[in-house]
Amino acid sequence: MRRFLTLFIALSCCFIVSAQTTHLYAIKDGEQLHLDHYAAVEVEGLRPCVIFAFGGAFARGTRADKEYVPYFKALNNAGIDVVSIDYRKVLAKGFDTESLKGSIMTMKRAVDFAAEDMLAATLFVLHNAEEWNINPEQIVACGSSAGAITALQAENMICNSDPRTEVLGDFNYAGVVSFAGAIFSVSGKPKWEKTPCPMMLFHGDADSNVPYKKASAFGVGFYGSKFIVGQLEKMEVPFLFYSAAYRNHAMAGEPMYANVYDVISFIKRYVVDGSKLQITETVRDQKYPKTKTRFSVKEYLSTNYN
Repeated sequence: MRRFLTLFIALSCCFIVSAQTTHLYAIKDGEQLHLDHYAAVEVEGLRPCVIFAFGGAFARGTRADKEYVPYFKALNNAGIDVVSIDYRKVLAKGFDTESLKGSIMTMKRAVDFAAEDMLAATLFVLHNAEEWNINPEQIVACGSSAGAITALQAENMICNSDPRTEVLGDFNYAGVVSFAGAIFSVSGKPKWEKTPCPMMLFHGDADSNVPYKKASAFGVGFYGSKFIVGQLEKMEVPFLFYSAAYRNHAMAGEPMYANVYDVISFIKRYVVDGSKLQITETVRDQKYPKTKTRFSVKEYLSTNYN
């Protein structure tokens, strides 16, 4: 995979003219949060922009991971800007394991802080949209694994008029692209007071890191791509769901190179052109054998946090 990515970078650099700049977008709890802006500088007029959050179980990861760069460059080559952001990694310090309530609140704080930081980065992009030639009505939230949870959580907060979103006014994302993501809730299934934006969701049904459907107990837990798509269907929200049979958490990264043109197509069709389609594409690669697809909450935690 790394050799493929290296080749992809080499080939991409032959055709892409882009500019990268780094900016301090916020200081939270004494921590400086930066973002990298990859601009498709040769494209005339206003451009769509993808705001990307990295993966790492809210404990590790970096906005500048070299494995993400080919994805950013491919989007640039299609005339789409990318902003890759820092966010606070609350679980880098571990869980509060003194009580069940403490553990739940630690996880809630980790997800909430990451989503808050994505919203703060979004505000920074909006403030600079005119200078950067970004279309403020074509901003897409995107992420991998914990970053995908961050993007989905930020959209859910906006749709539920969470007080922390007030600084954005009546803004909403034009789309969400989620690579193996979920929404965390402590009050049962996710609620949507306002209609969410179009979504593109990738997920493997054998993912033991982030639930494909849901992992919850007493209304507390993660609600994954399959569950979210069921809600979008009922609300008649446009979506494109790429469901991979017997695939694990590799779907948090693999689509960034194997399906990058599908992502570009989603942005062009759903975000720019306003497609209203609801599409579920279920794929089965025969080289991956049938395997376990149901996991307990304990197994999800064990996979992520040993």
